[in-house]
Amino acid sequence: MISQGLKLGFLASANGSSARAIVNAIRAGQLTADARLLVSNNRKAVALEWAREAGLAALCIPTQADPEGSDEALAAEMAAHGVELIVMSGYLRRLGPATLRRYRGRVLNIHPGPLPAFGGHGMYGRRVHEAVIAAGVPESGVCIHLVDEEYDRGPVIARRSVEVLAGDTAETLEARVTALEPAFFVETLRRIEAGELTLPEPAVNG
Repeated sequence: MISQGLKLGFLASANGSSARAIVNAIRAGQLTADARLLVSNNRKAVALEWAREAGLAALCIPTQADPEGSDEALAAEMAAHGVELIVMSGYLRRLGPATLRRYRGRVLNIHPGPLPAFGGHGMYGRRVHEAVIAAGVPESGVCIHLVDEEYDRGPVIARRSVEVLAGDTAETLEARVTALEPAFFVETLRRIEAGELTLPEPAVNG
């Protein structure tokens, strides 16, 4: 059970745009939450510098050299900072068993296309929009889903549709979808905090 006032951790590999929007919403009084920690697997991630300048605890935990050790370190650091709900903000690594065990049902990711049809390994960023355009579907969208062991396969908890317009390219569709994502993440977290959107119980902690 998540306590009143979300205690958030963030994962980012690059800019962390959703994390920025969420922290800004907290500081503007638009979301009852406490941003506890941002972790990146990339030492050069702009999100790390931004987080430190914003007064948010920020750590780099590289994943390639020691995936098992980095997974255990990530789970431990999130727990040590009192994180109850993890937001993936452009984090391009699959989570390991230690983190998923501790935060089962408590890790959220945003995906820039309909799931499950346009998800999976390697399906991120413009690749998703290229696939949507190539498929000729009339509608794309933004999905927020729970994270599990497989890329983009966890249950979707919130969706927002985006019409594919005549003459759309991957670039124009990407621009419209990307513009929606940060505010939609904030809105979804607000609904979770307010009890309007219920995450599965119980969380499995390890």
